[in-house]
Amino acid sequence: MVNRCEWSNSTAMQDYHDKEWGVPLHDDRRLFEFLTLEGAQAGLSWAMILGRRQGYRKAFDNFDIKTVAGYDAAKIDALLADAGIVRNRLKIVSVVTNARAVLQIQDEFGSFDKFVWGFVDNEPIQNSWKKLTEIPGKTEISDKLNKALKKRGFKFIGTGICYSFMQAVGMVNDHTVDCFRYDEIKVLPH
Repeated sequence: MVNRCEWSNSTAMQDYHDKEWGVPLHDDRRLFEFLTLEGAQAGLSWAMILGRRQGYRKAFDNFDIKTVAGYDAAKIDALLADAGIVRNRLKIVSVVTNARAVLQIQDEFGSFDKFVWGFVDNEPIQNSWKKLTEIPGKTEISDKLNKALKKRGFKFIGTGICYSFMQAVGMVNDHTVDCFRYDEIKVLPH
């Protein structure tokens, strides 16, 4: 039997856990996707958002940042009618606002990747949690990332969303030490 983090309790969650969660990610489009999905998850379950991931990819033009940044009011209204995503106006509008903010960061820093990974000095933080209950919902670094993103105009963001984002994209390794992915993630190139 394979030991996994205890939150990966369904086939879809296990697949996500085993293949994606915590793997260092440096592609701006995919980073934008994860930030969007983490924001969509606020107040809901990750399993629900994961189940709608393809719907989000379709609705938001596969998270092409320039395309999403160009969405107008008519496109937002169309998204509000899309059953493949969470139809919350604030969350949908935030995706467009955030895409525009990502473009500004790309202009200033060269990439969104360079900006967000700078908060961990371009090195994944290797935690060593024994139990799920030890893993924090936020940290000093996620507080700083949250403040920096808000200052740059990001919406529907928070320190908890930032920490979940950091976990998902491998900025922190929060697999528990008994999980088979813990050591695998630890040695991945970053």
